[in-house]
Amino acid sequence: MRLIDIKAFLEREELIRERKQVDRCAKILEFGDDEVTEYAILSHRWTTQEVDYTEIIKLAKKPVEERDEIRQRDGYRKILQSCEQAQKDGYEWLWVDTCCIDKRSSAELSEAINSMYRWYQNAKVCYAYLHDVPGSSFPAAYDIESYRNFSGWPEWFSRGWTLQELIAPSNVQFLNRNWQNIGDKRSLAPTLRNITGIPEHILMDGLHGNRPCVAQIMSWVAHRRTTRVEDRAYSLMGLLDVNMPMLYGEGKKAFHRLQLEIIRASNDQSIFAWDSWKYDPYGSVLADDPSYFRSCGEMELIGHNEFIQFLKEDVPELELDAIEDRLGSFPITNRGIQIWMLLRPKADFPTLFDARLPCRGGPQGQPVTIRLALWESNYYKCTELQYPQLSPLASPQFHQVHLKYQDPPRCNTTFEINDSSLTENGFTCCAVYPKTFTGNTHTLTPTNINPLCVKIYSDNQANRFAVGLGQSFGKEWIHVISDDDPLLQDPLEPFFNETLFTPTEHAQHMNKARSVAEHYRQICIIMQTRLHQTTRLLQISSLIWKSPRMCAVKLEVFHDPGFGDVSDEWTTFDVDETDDLGRDWRGLMILDLPRKYNSFKIDGVPGNFWAAPDGIKLGDYGHFTDSKGFCCEGNLFADLEPLPLMVDITPRRHDISSMHRIITRNPTDVYPVELYEPVILSLPNNDDLKSLLTSFSTRLTNRYLVTRIIQCPPDPLQCPPDLLEPVSNITPLYSVVKPFVWHRNETAGSVSKERSSDGLRGETRVVK
Repeated sequence: MRLIDIKAFLEREELIRERKQVDRCAKILEFGDDEVTEYAILSHRWTTQEVDYTEIIKLAKKPVEERDEIRQRDGYRKILQSCEQAQKDGYEWLWVDTCCIDKRSSAELSEAINSMYRWYQNAKVCYAYLHDVPGSSFPAAYDIESYRNFSGWPEWFSRGWTLQELIAPSNVQFLNRNWQNIGDKRSLAPTLRNITGIPEHILMDGLHGNRPCVAQIMSWVAHRRTTRVEDRAYSLMGLLDVNMPMLYGEGKKAFHRLQLEIIRASNDQSIFAWDSWKYDPYGSVLADDPSYFRSCGEMELIGHNEFIQFLKEDVPELELDAIEDRLGSFPITNRGIQIWMLLRPKADFPTLFDARLPCRGGPQGQPVTIRLALWESNYYKCTELQYPQLSPLASPQFHQVHLKYQDPPRCNTTFEINDSSLTENGFTCCAVYPKTFTGNTHTLTPTNINPLCVKIYSDNQANRFAVGLGQSFGKEWIHVISDDDPLLQDPLEPFFNETLFTPTEHAQHMNKARSVAEHYRQICIIMQTRLHQTTRLLQISSLIWKSPRMCAVKLEVFHDPGFGDVSDEWTTFDVDETDDLGRDWRGLMILDLPRKYNSFKIDGVPGNFWAAPDGIKLGDYGHFTDSKGFCCEGNLFADLEPLPLMVDITPRRHDISSMHRIITRNPTDVYPVELYEPVILSLPNNDDLKSLLTSFSTRLTNRYLVTRIIQCPPDPLQCPPDLLEPVSNITPLYSVVKPFVWHRNETAGSVSKERSSDGLRGETRVVK
């Protein structure tokens, strides 16, 4: 470490003050060994007028004007006063962080930060300079008027770095603004405990012996601040007895790295006992900031044997003996922190678990319990609110789990809600959350306090249901609650949270449905749920556009006189032609073809193509037979001829080369097919076609439509000359899909417009 030669510094200052000749080669800073050198050290609050390493060693070589400017700074005056105080106390060496580190060298800066706790610990005396204390006595009471910006105490107590500067040295002398001594750490221990929350025995004896748990040490810095985000972590390294390189610019990742280093060095599970001060329903098991440990001031570890006694309440002793030796270690892997935990699942929420930790919030307390959320075989820390009317917890079981120390993906998502069908059927929106949610479009961002938006609908017969839309683990979710839930009767703002809408559960359900067809270009998922005490079904359809990320949601209600079973499960449909910026759902084409029917995919041509039956044409529509053959029932162009409709569905033409590779669904079954002068003809993706599909939807329910064909004349080199003239173009391949507006779920059944048994008039279902 570099130390100020107090005698050389004061002699140079005296010569400069008297305007005498100064030895420009005199050394002011010298290297010393902190283990053997007796030195004083300064602890202070930095200002904008500090003096750095270069300025202190080159002061004598600078022009008079620049030299005087440096000497007038507050930072220089602190160094000078510290030297004078140290000399008076009989010391020859002084360390000051502003000028004893050459911060131009990242290696030296990193070494200094990693060594700083030890340097303060080995100092014979530490001068704690309180620049904002004018009186001759130490402030012993909370004073918000004098220290408004610093929690009612001098600023020195609000800084992150000064925490270790208070604990590490055995001898801390407090000096006021005028450099008068106003007390020492040992005599002021009771007052310092009230200010900092640090136990008196730590203030008196340091961290030797009975070392507090990690969570308690973190709590001491919870309300402190640093200029750089990274210093929130770096200032704790010495207190927590870990070392790591400095990476300024990494932001909050520095605190994550610190926690991982702690885990590598100890088995202190109190590091997981934090509680977020802001709403954050799920995320890494590592805290983002020391402030998350603010309530851990009384936290203490539970001994191994005592913790085993707590576990015996839930686990048979024979089973406990088999896993007892696994409780003491948790290695860090690339998948997560691998650890054995006793997990107690929530009966109502199978992806939520309570886990006990071998630590407690105070003497004689029960073990701390944290909540974990399971997502894709990994566990995340969960801070969801307590749920009302929970079923009893299921039996706990020991599991080896992986706790994720990376945050799950998060992104902006805009929900577009189409609820016109609800309006047509007598429902109106009677409440929304958040209150800023207006209209039918709402964007959720990772910074939202609550990543959730809700719309509540009711009709004139007091039927009510709520639709919640949110995002969890980077996945959108939608959920409906009907009015059998009493909380819907009084839709106050506190209702709109996880007490009813549990994001982990709903995200799991929707993600499972989407994963069925994740290899497709686009999918639509549909779910039906019965409205409470009615014969009506609410159908929710969801489709996601990836750029920009948009989740379109269609809400429809229709009459179901049969009271058929409704599974409340999402059904997946592979769809095509979803790149239309207008996002008109009438134009979507569902690719739910019979999977046993052979399909082919041609390189360079989007979409799937099948071997065409004889005589198939563009615009044909029909159904598939039991033998999976396409049966044509008509043609759009033929149907249009007698109708006075002004629509333009002129086919589009796409030229392609004559040689193609055709690939079956079996990737290894690849063979070339040569087509003579082929062209692709396709139906246009325009408003006229969408309007036509809609107008035909009432009579063409559950019909398939030929939207593309590959057409070519016979190859003259492959056919006898006498057959060339009478042969017209042939269609060797075609693409067939089901328009979204022609799709109708079988559960809808026939639609009745008569009054049903519940006294409600049935509605004609609005098909997509």
